[in-house]
Amino acid sequence: MSEQKRLFLLDAYALIFRGYYALIKNPRINSKGMDTSAIMGFVNSLFDVIKRERPDHLAVAFDKGGSVERTELFEAYKANRDETPDAIRIAVPYIQNILKALKIPIIELEGYEADDLIGTIAKQAEKENYKVFMVTPDKDFGQLVSENIFMYRPARMGNGIEIWGIPEIQKRFGVERPEQVIDYLGMMGDASDNIPGLPGVGDKTAKKFLEQFGSMEGLLANTDQLKGKMREKVEANAELGRLSRQLAEIKVDCEVTFNADDYQMCQPDAQQVQEIFEELEFRRLKDQFLKLFSEGAESATDNQDNTAQKAKLETKTAGSGQFTLFGGDPANVAATIADSSGRKTIADTTHFYQLVQGELAMQLFLKKLLEQPSVCFDTETTSLNPLEAQLVGIAFSWQTGKGYYIPFSEDKDKVHQLLEQLRPFFESEEIEKVGQNLKYDIKVMKNHGIQVKGHLFDTMLAHYLINPDMRHNMDVLSETYLNYTPVSITELIGKKGRNQLSMRDVPLEKQTEYAVEDADITFQLAAHFRPELQAANTQKLFEDIEVPLLRVLADMESEGINLDKDFLGSLSGDLDNDIKNLERQIYQAAGTEFNIGSPKQLGEVLFDRMKLVDKPKKTKTGQYSTAEDVLSYLAKDHEIIQHVLDYRGLAKLKSTYVDALPEQVEATTGRVHTDYMQTVAATGRLSSNNPNLQNIPIRTERGRQVRKAFVPRDENYVLLAADYSQIELRIIAALSEEDTMIEAFKNGMDIHASTASKVFNVPIEEVTREQRSNAKTVNFGIIYGVSAFGLSNQTDLTRAESKELIDTYYKTYPKLRNYMSEQIDFARDNGFVQTVLGRRRYLKDINGSNQVVRGAAERNAVNAPIQGSAADIIKIAMINIHNKLTQGNYKTKMLLQVHDELVFDCYKPELDEMKVLIRSEMENAYTMSVPLDVEVGVGQNWLEAH
Repeated sequence: MSEQKRLFLLDAYALIFRGYYALIKNPRINSKGMDTSAIMGFVNSLFDVIKRERPDHLAVAFDKGGSVERTELFEAYKANRDETPDAIRIAVPYIQNILKALKIPIIELEGYEADDLIGTIAKQAEKENYKVFMVTPDKDFGQLVSENIFMYRPARMGNGIEIWGIPEIQKRFGVERPEQVIDYLGMMGDASDNIPGLPGVGDKTAKKFLEQFGSMEGLLANTDQLKGKMREKVEANAELGRLSRQLAEIKVDCEVTFNADDYQMCQPDAQQVQEIFEELEFRRLKDQFLKLFSEGAESATDNQDNTAQKAKLETKTAGSGQFTLFGGDPANVAATIADSSGRKTIADTTHFYQLVQGELAMQLFLKKLLEQPSVCFDTETTSLNPLEAQLVGIAFSWQTGKGYYIPFSEDKDKVHQLLEQLRPFFESEEIEKVGQNLKYDIKVMKNHGIQVKGHLFDTMLAHYLINPDMRHNMDVLSETYLNYTPVSITELIGKKGRNQLSMRDVPLEKQTEYAVEDADITFQLAAHFRPELQAANTQKLFEDIEVPLLRVLADMESEGINLDKDFLGSLSGDLDNDIKNLERQIYQAAGTEFNIGSPKQLGEVLFDRMKLVDKPKKTKTGQYSTAEDVLSYLAKDHEIIQHVLDYRGLAKLKSTYVDALPEQVEATTGRVHTDYMQTVAATGRLSSNNPNLQNIPIRTERGRQVRKAFVPRDENYVLLAADYSQIELRIIAALSEEDTMIEAFKNGMDIHASTASKVFNVPIEEVTREQRSNAKTVNFGIIYGVSAFGLSNQTDLTRAESKELIDTYYKTYPKLRNYMSEQIDFARDNGFVQTVLGRRRYLKDINGSNQVVRGAAERNAVNAPIQGSAADIIKIAMINIHNKLTQGNYKTKMLLQVHDELVFDCYKPELDEMKVLIRSEMENAYTMSVPLDVEVGVGQNWLEAH
């Protein structure tokens, strides 16, 4: 008997929305400013199904105009839904074009939902002996499941794919037969579709009723068996229950017909698919498409004469015998791929890359090099860690398509001799040095005793200012702006892991081609970005802030900070005891032992066993949500939840910092060297990595203890910490020209007490601690668009009190409200907002139709200029302080930047001078109508200094 054929039906919108929202915090924006998250999410799901399952037949169903029948039955059906986000509306035509190019059929019918089309086709295909898989995360499809129809729920957030057959539906919904899912949904309703359901009936009650009465009609016919209020509610709402069941039922009789020939996988139009992917700037998906395509071809070619292999394949549930993924003649597939890629590579681009070896060649090269006004250089090394990286070679380019490579041996004397010959170039103030992520190369050269002087042009930083929301690595930039795919490093040394080669193991001719190509491409990118920097009015920001800061950060990172490992060892022991104590208290309160770190077990204990909440929030997979925001909201009322939050905080502190920091001490220096990244946060803030020193908790006692581990270099030094006081509030006061606030700052008043006095209408000396605390929460919350709900969560105020407080706040500071509205209006007109120094934050969703997405853009319109201006100001201070320390030849060194704070290793004899110098440079970094105020502290460790 032949293997049963398999049909996969994809629920387009469910997968599109899922892809979009999965990336909502980190959307994929291409160089044209288009949000491609929804398209990417859908295509990823589609390719994942094709790769895993190798389906024989596949189609994609779309809603078209919504369900006319359901809206006629119930006008409010799906009426509570927000406008479709613009990124999704724009995505649909692209997705349909991709499907057409892949030759995958689209099923849509005016006035019908995808659920009904999938239901109809699934039941028809089942009769023709097909196994049908409905690819959707939507639980409603459970009602269609049968012996041969399955739900195929795509992988999500670390959970693998799930295939739900009859047993899974029985378990998930507490039913005997899948069609009872219709009754289940009718009883409990569905908030996302605005199906009302029976009032007071939730998941557990619906399951209980189904067990007792079998169906909605069974329940309505036997209401005499119900008690009290429940009986009243069900009887009074019987018609609503029947209507809800009708709305929840998926139709299986639409006017669509399953045609096996139409749905068979066949060879796509590879050229067209790739053209669409090129336009969208989908590099990985294009590679995936080509790989998927070739794998299909290879497996077909490999299996043509291999009966045993073929038989083996045929026994698998996923995959069916000899397989050309898209049909057609396997022999032609590889050729189709090779012909259809439109991007240039080293193989088809004229270039002249020379290896420089021998004294004569070196002399000729140096003569030419020193005549150039601008040169791109790129180091090839043995490690990504610049502090331990040995030079393998340096590539140079100053003309498109041309460049030179100088290899270095392992012999230290020879390395030294070569570098001495190159020193005049690197230390020339006249020659501009171009590079991609120059901070790395500068640190490598510094480690080899060479200072890189002269004007710098970093393509990564330039692109960050031109298009802050995009990725900035060289491959992406090259493909986006030059339509050129560089040779991948993995082609030379292999993937990460034990078998990865060192650059030294790569033959010289390959090293030359790879290294010089990087320098050549980077030089071309610099030429491309120069006019774009000017067009975006960010040239000055680039020249005066980001590029000088690059040198400052290189020095800070090379310097590192001293760590007291012994102290961390004892703190680790203390934390163990704290964690064990909390564990005991949690087990005692719960009356059982369980894995506190398991969200599933924790949810069951808190909400099933202890029943702390009437209607606990659930995740999409149906388990109880124990996310931070959910638990924080409940912590005030339940001691066990506060203990759980404390337990999590301590466990994270221990693993992320207390136990991890000693492992991150650099062997060559005995110090910890964080890596500051300039191109991550779109606001302009720096981010810190390996280790991240900006996230050490400061609000908890144990979190503060971690700062004790950071100590001066030796007994001749102390740590000095200088911190901007309330810089963001000062900036918002100055930008909004809010006189009352400006006066308070000018007079050195306590701004939170001053605000409390105005808002609560009491003399400043009578402001209570609680009033000041609430005013402080609003002061900082306003910048981030705090709502009454958010404020009530952060304080002891009710939602009504919070709303009143926010309203009073805006009445007290009317210019602040006007400023916020003006910022949003400016963003609507221009598509961006900017900081005091002209750093732009682009807000593509500011005019979007989806309220949630637009609201986030509006909050960013207010927040970005404030947070970004604070980031700009501390960067100016860092550059000026660094210059003063260098010019004055001081022994004091700047070590860390943590948001509004700078930390220094201060040489004791310079201490008094440093306190004045650092405070003065920070307070005078930028002049506004509000004075900047800096607090300076000194201590034997960072906590003491802070």
